[in-house]
Amino acid sequence: MKKKHIAGIVIIGVAIAVIISTLGDASTYVSFGEAWMLAESGKNAKVHVVGELVRDETGQPLGIEPTEDRLAVYFRMADQNGEEQRVFYNEPMPPDLLRSEQVVVVGNFRNGQFEADQILLKCPSKYQDENVRVEAVRQ
Repeated sequence: MKKKHIAGIVIIGVAIAVIISTLGDASTYVSFGEAWMLAESGKNAKVHVVGELVRDETGQPLGIEPTEDRLAVYFRMADQNGEEQRVFYNEPMPPDLLRSEQVVVVGNFRNGQFEADQILLKCPSKYQDENVRVEAVRQ
């Protein structure tokens, strides 16, 4: 075989190895119920759960409980199926958590509760203007 062929085979092998290794680290989007079933079956894979903070009639978030030292926070979240769950995040509360429209928690069930390793927030855009007025341009 020529050296070019051997180099090509090595490059393809490395590419396949990289793809396989990244697939093993990828987590999936599930509901709290599915995440609980995965944990009960012994799979400790990280999962993404999409939802919103549980709010009262006035729109205020319910169940936000920082720890005494404020280095961790508990909060209540409802997934897209409406299932509510208490979530533990072992980091200080993200500053925009209370204003978020949508929350994605990455983690798994441990010790009977969902423990988030990472929180992704979708906050209202500061560029959206609810009172946008459109006027016709006359020529």
